[in-house]
Amino acid sequence: MRITRDYRPACKTHIERRKDIRDMNAIESQRKSSGELLFEIGTEELPAGVISPSLKAMAGILDQKLSEARIGHGEIKTFGTPRRLTVVVRDCEKKQKSVVTEVTGPPYSVGFDSSGKPTKAAAGFARGQGVAVTTLSVKDTPKGKYLFLKKTVRGLATQSLLKTMLPETIHSIPLAKSMRWGNCRLLFARPVRWLLAIFDGRMVPFVIEGIKSGKRTYGHRFLALKPVVVRSGDEYLSALDSAFVVPDIEKRKEIIRQGADHAVRKSGGHILPDEGLLDTVVNLVEYPAVALGTFSTDFLRLPSEVLIQSMREHQKYFAVIDTDGRLKPLFVAVNNTPVADMSLVVTGHERVLRARLEDARFFFEEDSKIPLAGFVDRLKGLLFQARLGTVYEKTCRVTELTGHLSEIVSPQHKEDACRAAWLSKADLVSQMVGEFPKLQGIMGRIYAERSGEPKDVAGAIEEHYLPLFAGDTLPESVAGTLVSIADKLDTIVGCFGVDLIPTGTSDPFALRRQALGIIHTILAGSTSISLKSITDKAISLFGDKLSASPEQVRSNVLMFFRHRLENVMLESGFSKDVIDAALSVSCDDLVSDSARIAALENLKNRPDFAPIAIAFKRVVNIIKQQRKLQAELIRKGGEALTYEDTVNSGLFQEQCESDLYEAFDQTARKVADYLQDRAYDRGLQQIARLKKPVDAFFDGVMVLAEEPELQKNRLALLNSIAGLFGQFADFSKLAT
Repeated sequence: MRITRDYRPACKTHIERRKDIRDMNAIESQRKSSGELLFEIGTEELPAGVISPSLKAMAGILDQKLSEARIGHGEIKTFGTPRRLTVVVRDCEKKQKSVVTEVTGPPYSVGFDSSGKPTKAAAGFARGQGVAVTTLSVKDTPKGKYLFLKKTVRGLATQSLLKTMLPETIHSIPLAKSMRWGNCRLLFARPVRWLLAIFDGRMVPFVIEGIKSGKRTYGHRFLALKPVVVRSGDEYLSALDSAFVVPDIEKRKEIIRQGADHAVRKSGGHILPDEGLLDTVVNLVEYPAVALGTFSTDFLRLPSEVLIQSMREHQKYFAVIDTDGRLKPLFVAVNNTPVADMSLVVTGHERVLRARLEDARFFFEEDSKIPLAGFVDRLKGLLFQARLGTVYEKTCRVTELTGHLSEIVSPQHKEDACRAAWLSKADLVSQMVGEFPKLQGIMGRIYAERSGEPKDVAGAIEEHYLPLFAGDTLPESVAGTLVSIADKLDTIVGCFGVDLIPTGTSDPFALRRQALGIIHTILAGSTSISLKSITDKAISLFGDKLSASPEQVRSNVLMFFRHRLENVMLESGFSKDVIDAALSVSCDDLVSDSARIAALENLKNRPDFAPIAIAFKRVVNIIKQQRKLQAELIRKGGEALTYEDTVNSGLFQEQCESDLYEAFDQTARKVADYLQDRAYDRGLQQIARLKKPVDAFFDGVMVLAEEPELQKNRLALLNSIAGLFGQFADFSKLAT
């Protein structure tokens, strides 16, 4: 019986087997030609905030150096604990790639004489390249025949290159704060105690400040005292695991999460989510051990924010809440060393926390003895900036600027907004904020509520600091929004006025963040405000404190806001040329500006956009060119041709002129209504209909006619049309 193909045994063909063999050979060849790099810097305990940035920097530096050295590699993984920074590079080539270069020498006619013998020029070129003249070749180029030499630079062994590459990596890690120790010249976050450097199972030898690299690492400081010898990344992880160290940061995080959840499960509560605290705690321990502690319920009479901050900032404890979000008299501590009797450890944590909470209670009770308004006068003794005066003076300016904004945006909220502005900085001189600076605004809201201030006033005091970072919550109340804008604008204007302008590497007053906060707040609330107007008001409130002229401050501040708005629009997905075209016309009312950008982007996405843009560009460009010519004539002392915006229809000679003028007149009236309603999409759609009469106009007449009156009238017509376009954007800046 014949067996059909569908029922044949599932065996591989000869061709398939050959392919498998080739694949296996390729894998084996790759294995033999590549190795693994394991590099660890062992240190004294590093600050928690240093570890993750340093690991990211190490990986980036090594990636760049390997690429520059023509050494291919695979995945780069990082591991870190308070005592180590580790990078593992997989599939790292054992030898750098060879490179072939061509070196061009003198022309053939100069290098060889008429009889074909090499001249001194050819001999000198060959000698300079370290080769014989006979190895030189001749190459045809657009300039003629030239001598050249093809040189092959053979790759060196990766092992030898790493001897200098790894020490350079250590020196290149950027650190916000560094130190020297002993007689060392090396600057690092903490003293370096050992160096582990292994490539393809072999040690990479080098020495830094008397510290020799080797194959040894060290486990937990108290639980594994002997050094551990390793030869690969996998062996490194398993060896440290046996030595009570979890080098993988994400794995340590998961251990802490699971341990904390398990610890509080019986209490009926759960951990208050705090990824920022988790990021800190995970880099304070090498071998996490979670413990659950308690504190007296008497402390629950304090505001929950105070309790959470006391546990978080000083002790790095996690707070516990019930199913309704209320704080429970529990906390979770993460230790670096597990012990047989955890109750002793818990008792120690509870004793320390009790002292912290007693301090917090004292500060709160002392602050509560006077109303929040009683703190305002104390701001006279708190400096805002040496040349800009005290925080009290800033408070006065912000209050007046808030009132100005309220009259523009929402007069009915003026009283609450101004009261919130007056009290906005009062908590800065409270004992609680002095102990816990991160509670500024929060304590202002709490103390305002206890002082009997209206709810909207108290809420605005906390909201006016928002947003604190990119993507943070924005103020929700009208009063909070107004005080937030006024406070941030006062800081920006003041700093620009005394030449504290941000640079590429320095922005100590966080002016970029504050400008972005204003932009996002205005856009989110669709608040129509003239940026120029409120900037002028803010400048006027400083009186004679500013060293720069009001005009210079206004110009710099508005350009600063424009650059920030450009970034916001780019991040929102709008085209760079569209943003530039729209903001070149105006950057004042941010809500209108963003709407014009969106409308122009929609127009650009139309299939027929290119011919429309070309027609509009032609109008704009001829006006720009004519103005440039007239300016040049005036500069040279000649008589320039002047023209008015008013068009004289009696001078029209061609039907295309009348058609264009009529189309413009109808369009201008409709566009005026659309602009008033901020219907920019409809306005742009309307002016797009001018393309046909504009094209007909250029085809039918000579704009720069010989008769001066005709030329002036036609330029006036184009100028009027350009002005219509110019209400939306500078079309000459659009890419087509």
